This record gives sequence, structure tokens and C-alpha cells, in this order.
Amino acid sequence: MMSDELRQALVRDVTATIRDVPDFPKPGILFKDITPVLRDGPLFARLCDHFAGLVRGSGCTVVAGIESRGFLFAAPVAARLELPLALVRKPGKLPWKTRSMSYALEYGTDTIQMHEDAVRPGERVALLDDLLATGGTMSAAVSLVRELGADVGLVGFAIELGFLDGRQRLTDVPVDSLVTF
Repeated sequence: MMSDELRQALVRDVTATIRDVPDFPKPGILFKDITPVLRDGPLFARLCDHFAGLVRGSGCTVVAGIESRGFLFAAPVAARLELPLALVRKPGKLPWKTRSMSYALEYGTDTIQMHEDAVRPGERVALLDDLLATGGTMSAAVSLVRELGADVGLVGFAIELGFLDGRQRLTDVPVDSLVTF
């Protein structure tokens, strides 16, 4: 785990680097764009170090990333910690036997999938993604990991949109969000 001082410096630097994009993907939305953070190699490395410290401290034995920006954090963290990497994807993207979990959106539903052997019973999984908004995708991912017999030891985000109350859907798992708007 990183010290409070280093975490606050990371929060400051990531917050200053995130770009606001008005009216994306539709009018009235202020999109928090993390790509400038990815463009800054040293800052991206610090963010991955932060996630690696969280995963190590949680005792997780598998790192899972949620399509697609969650992959950008989960893959380097899993490699750095020499842990298995599991993928949470949209339907039709995984080539082998899958399990699915559907969840409600504001208008309609969506579905995520994992390979049946992506996580195993008794493993402790860290789920990483770039952004916590309404919590629907992450809540479904937590349910899917549990359906496969594993435990969720951590869900981690670079950004949380606190005003959307997504954390309320994740009350039974440890949640860490670096930057909250």
C-alpha cells in the first residue's frame, strides 16, 4: 500500500491530468477522459503501482479487468504481481465456454461474460476498471465471479462519479476509488 502522502500526490496529479469532454457520448454528458493519464508514462506507472499495492494488500490471487479500459490496469497489475489475469467481456468476444450475467441499464439491459475457468472456486479476485458510474457493470461482474465460485476481495477504480451513487450497488465488497468527482 502506498503512503497517504504518495496517494494524495497521485490523486492530485491524476485529477489534474484527466480531460473533461463535454457532450460525449451524448449531449449533456461531461465525459471524464483518462487517456491523457495513459499518455503520461510515469503517471500511468504510478497509477498501476497504486492498483498493485491495493491488490497485494487485499490478498487477491487473481486480477480481473472489465472491458475495455479495465484491461489497461488489470493487465500490468497482474503481470507486475505475477498473478493470473481474468477478462470480463461483452458477449461474443470470448472464444471458449462462458458464463453470462445480465444487468439493468437506465433503458434496457446489458450483459457481460467470463470464461468458465477464468476464476476458480476459492480464489480471491480483484476487479479493476477505470470508472465507477452507476455501478451496474461492476455489480454484475461481482455476481459473475461469485457464480463461478470465487470471492471478491477488492473492486478498484481510477475515477468515481460520486453523484451517480454507484457505490451503493457494491456495499458488500471493499471498494477503492482514487479520484472522486
